[in-house]
Amino acid sequence: MAAANDSHPDAETVQVLRDGNRLRIHSIRATSTCGSGHPTSCCSAAEIMTVLFFHTMRYKQNDPEHPDNDRFVLSKGHAAPVLCATWAEVGDVCQCDLLSLRKIHCDLEGHPTPRLSFVVVATGSLGQGLGAACGMAYTGKYFDKASYRVFCLMGDGESAGGSVWEALAFASHYGLDNLVAVFDVNRLGQSGTAPLEHRIDIYRNRCEAFGWNTCIVDGHDVEALCQAFWQAAQVKNKPTAVIAKTFKGRGIPNIEDAENWHGKPMPKERADAVIKLIESQIQTNRNLTPKPPIEDSPQINISNIKMTSLPAYKVGEKIATRKAYGVALAKLGHACERVIALDGDTKNFTFSEIFKKDHPERFIECFIAEQNMVSVALGCATRDRTIAFVSTFAAFLTRAFDQIRMGAISQTSINLVGSHCGVSVGEDGPSQMALEDLAMFRSIPNCTIFYPSDAVSTEHAVFLAANTKGMCFIRTSRPETAVIYTPEENFEIGQAKVVRYSVDDKVTVIGAGVTLHEALAAADDLSQQGISIRVIDPFTIKPLDAATIISNAKATGGRIITVEDHYREGGIGEAVCAAVSREPDISVHQLAVMEVPRSGKPGELLDMFRISAKHIIAAVKYTLMN
Repeated sequence: MAAANDSHPDAETVQVLRDGNRLRIHSIRATSTCGSGHPTSCCSAAEIMTVLFFHTMRYKQNDPEHPDNDRFVLSKGHAAPVLCATWAEVGDVCQCDLLSLRKIHCDLEGHPTPRLSFVVVATGSLGQGLGAACGMAYTGKYFDKASYRVFCLMGDGESAGGSVWEALAFASHYGLDNLVAVFDVNRLGQSGTAPLEHRIDIYRNRCEAFGWNTCIVDGHDVEALCQAFWQAAQVKNKPTAVIAKTFKGRGIPNIEDAENWHGKPMPKERADAVIKLIESQIQTNRNLTPKPPIEDSPQINISNIKMTSLPAYKVGEKIATRKAYGVALAKLGHACERVIALDGDTKNFTFSEIFKKDHPERFIECFIAEQNMVSVALGCATRDRTIAFVSTFAAFLTRAFDQIRMGAISQTSINLVGSHCGVSVGEDGPSQMALEDLAMFRSIPNCTIFYPSDAVSTEHAVFLAANTKGMCFIRTSRPETAVIYTPEENFEIGQAKVVRYSVDDKVTVIGAGVTLHEALAAADDLSQQGISIRVIDPFTIKPLDAATIISNAKATGGRIITVEDHYREGGIGEAVCAAVSREPDISVHQLAVMEVPRSGKPGELLDMFRISAKHIIAAVKYTLMN
């Protein structure tokens, strides 16, 4: 086995790298066998992949998840076969398994997912890989302070997406000199040419304008690629963009640089002929041994983080849950040094600034670029290097829904915190009011949704989220609300709280956040009229405590009223309806925001949109009469 570790590899090494043509063979054969896939996109990147994995990157062949390994992100995820082919050449994938590509029993899927140990984040929804790579690079430089580097291979078509340029700005701002973005400029997109085609000087000018060290290279010249990646490692305080001019379908006669071949495998007879042609060009039967990593990242443990003290609130004290979040996060940061916070220029409103004050070195300002902020968090959390909390107005998380969706596919554990929920935001108006966020996060697989209603439950939600596998969403509110729980109260995921109870209760009312307090106010008023109601705080909307809801509903004549500061679609009411759907004697009356709201004082808006105590009282009386 030969070793390659030089900016100017010797002739033998160069020939072995040129024989990376094997990656083309694997990609063509695998896609032809399964009858689908993107062989032409793989062929444009073959030399780039060969040089990265067998000359430039440092990693352990038999331990793809080792924390000191260089990271690789295939942002152009449709080229998954070439990534699988690379790891087949490394030895981590059996070459025979490549022939099961895209089959239901095989983890070699159409686009990369972390079902494979060598995939750090799922890709395939284009434009997101660089943001995740930024998170990995930021973690490596500022948290781990380690030698590992991060490489991201992107397609030219995806560079039309705004999230790519958000990531380019982020990496430059933070001087991520351990990050290399490779633009595979093969001229062709899915349905036609990419907007810039082969005008690689424009790519260079744009990347330089964003503050990147940039070089142009022939993406099929292995010697030039070796030199470019070596030079990138010499640059300080700037990330590097390698603009590689390539040709889609490289090496395939009559298909190279031809349109209308995206996502089209070759018929077996043609594939066999092409493979025979490429095999004739291979001059060696040797592989290169990847360089081992520099093992200098810290050993860490982010499991089983405990509260260092009970919440320091008194019953009746008024504090907004958004502020309680900031206090709790700062406290969590003292309990675990791997807790980090990201915000999108809203830290003085989400109160993540409290965390920043206590732990400035672990706060990442992502500015008004929420899509990239979520991707960065995904990258920071890979390989269990950090516990990431991401905060902004919940309404602004909707623009990052695709990144959140891909986070679930990545099997990530990050915590998203959305403040300023519902019409209780008040005078700022509907553009600032999150009224769709519960529906969005309820649709995400394995996502835990916390909706705390006071400061004590908020603090518990933060600590529970930090210890929860998978994605979490914490919904916080703008108005100050009274503390209703004692510091000693215990909270668990999926366990609701019955906060008002008597044997004479006639209706069960379920509210969360500000509407729980409206429900308690309604209960006080109704009690003066001789009507008793039961009030439930669900605490988590997903999973919902169906057992508690059903048992209490049966004890109150099968009558449930839900009240929420959210649109009806996808909210608490619909979650409760689903939970009781097999209970024939339970009826649910839903109070929710039913139209686009407007500016006004919070109390006025709660009343206008029929989710105030007054309307809960009316709903209780209507339910009892019917």
